[in-house]
Amino acid sequence: MGKIVIAYKIFPSESTVDLELLKEKIKKQLSDIASVQRFAEEPIAFGLSALIVNIVFPEHKEGILDETEKRLTNIKEVGQIQTLGVNRL
Repeated sequence: MGKIVIAYKIFPSESTVDLELLKEKIKKQLSDIASVQRFAEEPIAFGLSALIVNIVFPEHKEGILDETEKRLTNIKEVGQIQTLGVNRL
């Protein structure tokens, strides 16, 4: 059984969002369907940084990507998300 890694760029809803707190909320929201492989911070402009998140999913579950994106956008501190890439492990 294979696994898929998806890289997302997550933009916070405001520049004052604590990225460490946001990382914890992301891990908690996805804990039962996926695992976070790593986080990175990418400066955008004017003190705003985005999170780059690599998330590992089991390959066999249908609809898991839609569910993940729905859960991410339901986090109050998330402004928008962008898919950067998809790879198999």
